[in-house]
Amino acid sequence: MLAETEDELPEDDELYEHHRIVVDKGQSPLRIDRFLMDRLQNATRTKLQAAIDAESVRVNDKPTKASYKIRPLDIITVSLAHPPRETDVKPENIPINIVFEDDDLLVINKVAGMVVHPAHGNWDGTLVNALVYHFQNLPTSRNGEIRPGLVHRIDKDTSGLMVIAKTEFAMTYLARQFFEHSIERTYNALTWGVPNPLNGTITGFIGRSIKDRKVQAIYDDESKGKWAITHYTTLEELGYVALVQCKLETGRTHQIRAHFKHVGNPLFNDAMYGGDRIQRGTPVGSYKAFVENAFKLLPRQALHAKSLGFTHPRTKEWLQFDSELPDDFQAALTKWRNKMASRAAGSND
Repeated sequence: MLAETEDELPEDDELYEHHRIVVDKGQSPLRIDRFLMDRLQNATRTKLQAAIDAESVRVNDKPTKASYKIRPLDIITVSLAHPPRETDVKPENIPINIVFEDDDLLVINKVAGMVVHPAHGNWDGTLVNALVYHFQNLPTSRNGEIRPGLVHRIDKDTSGLMVIAKTEFAMTYLARQFFEHSIERTYNALTWGVPNPLNGTITGFIGRSIKDRKVQAIYDDESKGKWAITHYTTLEELGYVALVQCKLETGRTHQIRAHFKHVGNPLFNDAMYGGDRIQRGTPVGSYKAFVENAFKLLPRQALHAKSLGFTHPRTKEWLQFDSELPDDFQAALTKWRNKMASRAAGSND
């Protein structure tokens, strides 16, 4: 069976496994770390200790210690990174734009076109290949595993900020924040058409389309997908397109792209969701040429992970990062702004 492609890989919330265990009535006292090692597949003592230190293991909804001895009917909840697939990851000297780094983590600004995970058709040139080259002993990087340091992901042709864990403790602590939706992420998107209402929330159960498994669709039936929430604010109306800020409450695969397609505002030049065709205005003459030129300036979906905020695993300080729109996004945006300015001045251009 072939590995999943980049666009089919799980995103953010789906990178973690969550367990809820109710201790048997007849259970004798036993250290919780030993108890969980017997119960959870691939749960090493080191990994469990990191999860306990990060307060990702809780007993009766309270943080615990490794020395705690479980009692009958205790309710234990655990959040752990999914065991990654194993494959050979070749270190590659690929530049990484690092905007922050300390002993626990780094924040990078990923360029559009860089695949995050190695997968079928993309074994080389990925962010993981670069991380393995530039950093040693990243969590889950042992034995050639596939996700060294990765806490979340963004699509190949989406640019912007990502946080990378450098220790097992940092990975587990950050994973809990993603699970609890306490990490703050905003994206900038250029949509076809102006959203109605201008500011709002898009929800629905997101899952594989029955027509094309590479595409996500929005359903009313919870059996067909996972609940997804995107809050948005329209920043700028530009005639047939709009600059929109999106704030993720959940992290599903293609969430923003699928949500805006669902409400009739696919992202500009998003080929997978129909945004690479003219969705507003008559596709003829000078306007058609204008849009085609804009597509050439921004040859991918107009989506950028602009800001990222989270609590530092060790210092517990709130860290907030912001990034500029990349050149291709900025060029297309400027082109639409100039068109609106020309229209306001009475020009037919």
